[in-house]
Amino acid sequence: MATSGELGDLIQRTSKRLRRAYIGALAPLGLTPAQERALLTITRAGEPIRMGALAERMDIVPRSVTSLVDALEDAGLVSRTMDPDNRRSILLALTQKGTAVQRVMAEARAAAAAEIFAPLTPTQRAQLAGLLELLDLPRHHHP
Repeated sequence: MATSGELGDLIQRTSKRLRRAYIGALAPLGLTPAQERALLTITRAGEPIRMGALAERMDIVPRSVTSLVDALEDAGLVSRTMDPDNRRSILLALTQKGTAVQRVMAEARAAAAAEIFAPLTPTQRAQLAGLLELLDLPRHHHP
């Protein structure tokens, strides 16, 4: 039976392999990992997101988000608009080009993950997903 330390090491190694595969697959897009994360976070918001909320969800300081968004806006991937509910806030949304790039990113991530998880049967994948979802729950929800 694997110890907690061994499980941690296995998960960390798999996570590093996934990250390397993602970075390799995304390299042709010319995006930094932080830019890729920002686009993914904006996409997952499902609607225009405030810059402060983006910083919070990415767990970075607002100052860092500004330069990140500047680069994404310069690349034509993100647009800024004033929040009609709060004129001091800026809302971010993907442009058409940003949406297209996000689609390519999603395909690249899926291909990289498919390669890493290829040795698992569908049943093993379902079991792994269930176990990882259990670990992903906030601590107070654990049985």
